[in-house]
Amino acid sequence: MQMDQIDTFLDLIETRSFNRTAERMGLTQSTVSARLVALEQAVGARLFTRSRAGAQLTTEGLKFEPHARLLRQEWTMARRAVLASGTAAMTLRIGVQNDLAPAHLGALVADFRALLPQAALYIEPDYSTQMCADLVTGALDFALLFTPKPQPDLYFETLAELPYRLISTTAETLASLAPETYVCANFSPAFEAAHRQLLPHLSATPLSVGQSSAVALLLAQMGGAGYVLETQARSLVAAGGYQMVADAPVIRQPVYAAMHLRNRTGTTHKRLTQAARRRMTPGAR
Repeated sequence: MQMDQIDTFLDLIETRSFNRTAERMGLTQSTVSARLVALEQAVGARLFTRSRAGAQLTTEGLKFEPHARLLRQEWTMARRAVLASGTAAMTLRIGVQNDLAPAHLGALVADFRALLPQAALYIEPDYSTQMCADLVTGALDFALLFTPKPQPDLYFETLAELPYRLISTTAETLASLAPETYVCANFSPAFEAAHRQLLPHLSATPLSVGQSSAVALLLAQMGGAGYVLETQARSLVAAGGYQMVADAPVIRQPVYAAMHLRNRTGTTHKRLTQAARRRMTPGAR
């Protein structure tokens, strides 16, 4: 049994198509078939059946799936364990939602280092979908994200709800805001849905971005209005040139701690979760 066979098997579970898996993995369809045959021979059971509806897991395939996921994660972690990490007792790879990085990354990393001085930390700002995928494969150990992607191998815990405020270079109220100068924030599906419900007339504007820092940069260059994290909004207003749009609703974005299901009761992951919750919750420290 080889890991490329496991990877192919797990991709087939997602695609239900030998052709689609071949495209996604940059292989020929015959190579995908050969890998599956080799894996079936190794485990001694047929894992998929083919039909016009696509590839379907057999009963044996369903039983093998959780073991295949664990094998892939263990292999990733084993490869990481032998990499050089200086004198550190362990290496932790932590993902942080891109939009949290400018305002919170420094403080979070300081908290984590104080909490785990024996660990070498690798920090990677990213988007929720990729972080969930990396947690499944073992490429990440822990993540702070906006959008949980339900998977059988992942565990999510709500940490806080971060407030976003609408700021403007010109408008004091929603009535005086020009839609053509509005930068529509699209930080997550949850944020987008709340924005559409609260401000439907501003949800189809011609410019949309996915980070507070990008909103701020565009406003600095072009003027207009847009939602940014409340901490950033207050800093920008205090520096001058911006004002809070007084009657605009505050939109709150949930933040989640995410980890592999097998780590949810681990001491290290519990301590990381608690530290992140304290940092994300105003007044909790």
